[in-house]
Amino acid sequence: MKNISFILFLLIGTQTYAQQTGKVVSFIIKAKTLQNSGGENPNRKVSVYLPPDYDQAGKRFPVIYYLHGFMGTDSIYSSMKMILDRGISQKKIRSFILVQANQYTQYEGSFYSNSALTGNWSDFTAKELVEYVDKNFKTIANRESRGIGGHSMGGYGAIKTGMLHPEVFSSVYALSPGLLAFVKEFGPNSESFKELSKVKTVDELKRTYYPKVLVAVARAWSPNPNKPPFYCDLPFTYKGDSMIVNQTVLQKWNENMPVYMVDKYADNLRKLTAIKLDWGRNDAPRFPVQCGMFSQRLENLGIEHYAEEYIGNHGNKIWTTDGRVLNDLLPFFNEYLKFDSN
Repeated sequence: MKNISFILFLLIGTQTYAQQTGKVVSFIIKAKTLQNSGGENPNRKVSVYLPPDYDQAGKRFPVIYYLHGFMGTDSIYSSMKMILDRGISQKKIRSFILVQANQYTQYEGSFYSNSALTGNWSDFTAKELVEYVDKNFKTIANRESRGIGGHSMGGYGAIKTGMLHPEVFSSVYALSPGLLAFVKEFGPNSESFKELSKVKTVDELKRTYYPKVLVAVARAWSPNPNKPPFYCDLPFTYKGDSMIVNQTVLQKWNENMPVYMVDKYADNLRKLTAIKLDWGRNDAPRFPVQCGMFSQRLENLGIEHYAEEYIGNHGNKIWTTDGRVLNDLLPFFNEYLKFDSN
């Protein structure tokens, strides 16, 4: 009888433990930093993952700010929540809060940058959003307990935001970060700039991919309110097959691309507790090249970091049980974020 009771206790206990899951809450921020003249909605939806023990009295949590990729939103997908619950239940990580804000724009991505046309998305991410979350959730409100990460455009945003704001974030993890430098598909002689030079209307642009990305970037980095229909300037244009370089605009783009920003912000990068980036060997050609360039630049300046190439492409090893988030990104923040609020 004692053995049966003990087995029943184990089964009930195991079932209860397995059923412990976090929850996702969403809200709208009426962002002062995102007031703009470019037609973007400054009211932004934010989704927050709260761990299973969030309601435990007296407990506070570190925060990961996760930045979505191009065409993404705030949506914490079921697979994403499952990975977070799994990481905590398997004790790969301790409990933390994860925040994801919607930075989808008319051209499908803010590039986490301040823009005179579309709003100050960098300030929104590093200042207004952080202030709101610290005020309304049980966070450990200091830089040692804040990390920033993201994938693709979000990986770019994580690197750039961490580089600009080491007083806000202590640790950075970039999954396959995009637009670190002018290379391959986004190089000056790529088909992307040539294709864009032939696009004349918004409807035409929306049927493309690379040209649409370039316009989203240009509206962030080199806006021009007097230049319809896209209201931006480009560093490279084409007249027939001849490339024309706009040196002034090129400089603006260089000032926003992390490979070219490193020298200026090297001291800020040295203030970070930890930096990691990774990329898939079989990703689009630009990712291994630009990630290697960025890592090499950091190494040349003596900036400690981790850089890793894995066997995968742009999306097949991210939010899966054998993927980078569960097995690399979350354990990275578990290692480097401070969990003690004292």
